[in-house]
Amino acid sequence: MIEAKSPAWWRATLALCLGSLLVFINLYAPQPLLPGLKEVYGVSTLGVSLIMSISTLSLAFSLLVFGPLSDAIGRESIMRITLLLSGLCSLALAFAPNFEMLLALRLLQGFVLGGLPAVAIAWMGDEFDKPALLSAVGLYIGANSLGGIGGRVVGGSMAEIGGPSAAFLTVGLLTLLGSILFWRLLPTSRAFTPTPFHFTTALRDLAGHLRSPVLLAAYGLGGINFLIFINQYSYITFRLADAPYQLAASSLGLIFLTYLGGTIGSTLSGRFAAKMSPARCMMLGIVILMLGTLVTLADSLLLIVLGLTINAFGFFLAHSLASSWVGRYAQGARGSASALYLVFYYVGASLGGFWLEPFWRWNGWQGVAWGSWVLLSVTLAIAFALWRFERRVL
Repeated sequence: MIEAKSPAWWRATLALCLGSLLVFINLYAPQPLLPGLKEVYGVSTLGVSLIMSISTLSLAFSLLVFGPLSDAIGRESIMRITLLLSGLCSLALAFAPNFEMLLALRLLQGFVLGGLPAVAIAWMGDEFDKPALLSAVGLYIGANSLGGIGGRVVGGSMAEIGGPSAAFLTVGLLTLLGSILFWRLLPTSRAFTPTPFHFTTALRDLAGHLRSPVLLAAYGLGGINFLIFINQYSYITFRLADAPYQLAASSLGLIFLTYLGGTIGSTLSGRFAAKMSPARCMMLGIVILMLGTLVTLADSLLLIVLGLTINAFGFFLAHSLASSWVGRYAQGARGSASALYLVFYYVGASLGGFWLEPFWRWNGWQGVAWGSWVLLSVTLAIAFALWRFERRVL
């Protein structure tokens, strides 16, 4: 097993962080473009949000394919090939002739983007010892947040220069170059033991994970938290594109620099968990997310940015520990267990617009905040239940 801080650990962790960065650059590049696309295509806020939700829903479905498949054929080839295809999809998006084709390509891209997230943590679980796994997952989740930042900043900035096509071309070329480096950096697996793929076995594994209250609670916590967190960013772009702020696409992209708070939160998650326990840290992260949402109710742009940064810290703190919780408590078939966590995670993201849209229509951003607190209260209760379980087993 690869030990923490060893040369092999650094090389593998760097490769997986790079892959994660590229995946989330591709996934989130269109988000700061939503207000402009809404006007161009004459669709509603819910309609234009499909650009994001259709890709996350497709990604969630793909996890059910790639997770079990990786238990049978290995993880490296899935990560390498799907990462390359993701870049090619971004290049194709630059030449989409209409909104319908744009949605179709985002549907396809969401599917191939699921390859690396579906199996990366399972790969770590195969190759790393437990201390190395906990440290690597925090850095890997931190790369997720950096990818989210990079995609939105690049997307918004390039759209300001040459429109959406320039944004997609830039992201596609960056992904192809990064894929080459990823192929060279990722070590060959040494501890993986393949199990023949059987459809009935895969279904039985998934059903077994869903029957585990400990895993199901973590799945629900991650999915509901992400439902709120990611869709808050979509609605904040509509708020800030309107009077009195009237921010352009490039400025809206910079708003996502607040994800740096998430990078810090995920990176520190291992240290916090060692002192407080993972479940208590999940509770802390959710409370921080609720408080950050309160701060965003201010009219000051500076306080809105501060609130979003607090939100990112709290969300990624809870997310890092919930995802590593699955790797820790899954009884066999780690690939499908980790994939199922991400299914809940991304299905939550794709459904968030349907949950928050009525609150937005009711009372704007204040309504979004109320809708957020309702579901975050649910996840806080879930985290409390996990803490009680943790006390019994330790």
